[in-house]
Parts: sequence; C-alpha cells; structure tokens
Amino acid sequence: MLLNLTVVYGLRAMAVLAGLVAGESLNAKDLAARTGVPQQYLSKVMRKLVVARLVRSQRGHGGGFSLAQPAARITMAAALQALDVQIDGGCAFGYAACNEAQPCALHPLWSRLRQGLDTWANSCTFGDVAGKPRGGRALG
Repeated sequence: MLLNLTVVYGLRAMAVLAGLVAGESLNAKDLAARTGVPQQYLSKVMRKLVVARLVRSQRGHGGGFSLAQPAARITMAAALQALDVQIDGGCAFGYAACNEAQPCALHPLWSRLRQGLDTWANSCTFGDVAGKPRGGRALG
C-alpha cells in the first residue's frame, strides 16, 4: 500500500461524500458502512477533514457529514494535506541539503516520483469521482 490506512480511509470517505446530491449528508454509521471503515476509526479521520474545512459536520437529527464545498473544487492535494501527507517530503535519505547540485543516491528517481504525485494531486479533484459507478461490489 502506497498510503497509510488513515489516508486511504479519508480518501474513501471523501469519494463517498462527493457522490452525494447537493444538500444531502450521511451520518457516521452510514458513512462507515459505505466506506467499509470502522466507525470509531472513521470519526478520527473525519475530524481531520472537518478541521481542514473540506468536510462539514452537523450534529443532531438529519445531520451528518457532507463536503464543505463543491467536489470539483476539492483537490486530492487538499485532502492529502489534511490527512498529514507531505508531497514535498524532502530527501529519501533525510539529508537536509539534497538537490541537483548535491543529490543523494535516490534523488533523480525520488524527484520524479514527487513530481508525478504533485501533478496528480493538484490536477485531480473529487469532482472526478463524483457519481462514478462503484463496480457493483459491497465493501467490508
């Protein structure tokens, strides 16, 4: 797995919320069921997304989670950042001064990976997944 479980779960939740009709929300139990994420774990993940203002949370009857802005305006980069992923993660060896002039052994490949991830994360939005078929399989 390229991303840790917290990040994968957060992206799942964002994708499910992106598929909701405007004005619709999902309570934690239903969101957990649709994403296949344990509800207690999901609440911790959702907290990060709410703090980052990507997701809105409303308590009480008829409340639940929804996207805080249109899916097409939320990039994967914004979600990754909210879930503590650093795309510009620095040197693979942890060197403070790693660059073209003073590269580590992995610098050329690591730079390509980071650039590809950065391009993907900033060009893809949750609007790209909104309304897509789920493949007919239930999670869990």
